[in-house]
Amino acid sequence: MVRPIVGDGTRERDWQAWRAMAQWPSLPLDPPSPPLVVAPHPDDEILGVAGLMAMLGEVDLVAVTDGEASHPGSIIHTPDELAAIRRAETGEAMRRLGLDTTIYRLGHPDGGIDEDTLAGQLAGLLAPGRWCLATWRGDGHPDHEAVGRAAAAACAETGARLFEYPIWAWHWARPDDPDVPWRQARRVDLTPRAQAAKAAAIGAFPSQTAPLGPAEADAAILPPHVLARFARPFEVIFE
Repeated sequence: MVRPIVGDGTRERDWQAWRAMAQWPSLPLDPPSPPLVVAPHPDDEILGVAGLMAMLGEVDLVAVTDGEASHPGSIIHTPDELAAIRRAETGEAMRRLGLDTTIYRLGHPDGGIDEDTLAGQLAGLLAPGRWCLATWRGDGHPDHEAVGRAAAAACAETGARLFEYPIWAWHWARPDDPDVPWRQARRVDLTPRAQAAKAAAIGAFPSQTAPLGPAEADAAILPPHVLARFARPFEVIFE
């Protein structure tokens, strides 16, 4: 379901006050091989699971799009320029996480992911039992949901183990929201080192965390109230 991402959304202090978050079971960090992390846009993987990636020490990354449509009305950068900027930001984020990561750049259009094609591409990178981390199928953003569905299909075909990480659900949902599968939630408690690495990696995306220019069309996509949801000492995935 596509949901409008408007306003300030649910405040981080409201999430922090929700006691259920502390009661979710921890995810054992025992993947049989380097997980495959799937990002609809450059920075989704960092917001959602950068701490987990840093603690595991080895992952492969699928960059489904280059994020060229993040600022469609920009008077500062063309879509091609934004794509190049965001590719470079991903590389810098991986460096800040201390990861020498294989990045599969699939080049799907930002805002126009071919879900069936993507499912086949992901299936070619998966194997029985391999972890696949993708954006949640109910996240509210069309690209995030398409990636989640494609990953689910690929995991069903190959026997890989699917984990889904929410991004925009923290904005539109609320504690105990019936539209969110909280019973499937797992916590990944971050070490201080992983938390610091995640903060540094988020800082590698100035095209998203700071305005590109003075025009409204060039405003930051990830202002402070959004980033606050990803500064927690833990991450959440659905299994």
